[in-house]
This record gives sequence, C-alpha cells and structure tokens, in this order.
Amino acid sequence: QVRLEESGGGSVQAGGSLRLSCSFSEYPGTRPYMAWFRQSPAKAREGVAVISPMGSNTYYGDSVKGRVVVSRDNTKKMLYLQMNSLDTEDTGAYICAADPRYRDDRSLHELDWQYWGQGTQVNVYA
Repeated sequence: QVRLEESGGGSVQAGGSLRLSCSFSEYPGTRPYMAWFRQSPAKAREGVAVISPMGSNTYYGDSVKGRVVVSRDNTKKMLYLQMNSLDTEDTGAYICAADPRYRDDRSLHELDWQYWGQGTQVNVYA
C-alpha cells in the first residue's frame, strides 16, 4: 500500500511564502507521476501542479502559475511545493497524489489519481 503524507501547512499572511512537503512510501513498479491538488469548502478540488517521474516536466494550474514551483527528490521519496506571493484565495487543504500512468497538463483537471494523501491545511490571512 502506497502512503502519501503531507506536511508544512500553516497560517501565513498574504504575500508570504510556504513550502509544502509530501513523503511517499516505496512505490511498486514504475516511478509515479505526482501532483498537488487543493480544496476548500467553497470550491471543487483544483489541480495545482503535476510533475513527471524524473522531474523533467512540470505543469501548473492557471491560478498559481508563476507563484509556485513543484519539485521532487526521488532518493528521499519526497515531493515539494514552494508557494510564494500567497493570496487569501490560496487558502485550502493541499493534497498530494500519485499515479504510475502517463500524466500531463490535462491531469490538472483529472481526479482519477491512484493514490491520495490526507492533506495539509494552508490558511492565508489578509
């Protein structure tokens, strides 16, 4: 069973930065594509970023493009999301996901990822 565990959430003033982390347990077979999604009570789950297995390809949602950077360290089995210039609209639970199947920018709008974490809460206040 693959386990994903997020950390790094918290409360931050608008304009600030946060770095989220997601640890993933040993993945059987093909190294997975990974992603960050976010969800708030008022909005549907939204794709934030997708990264290919070796980190060579990344895709970002329109609402965060230019403000966030997704990265991974496969030797440490870690996924990261550096978020800058945070806005109150960025408030929500940030959830990492993993899947061995091919993914690209369309995957930001797809929720059929094989594995999901529980999420880490980010609160951005004015």
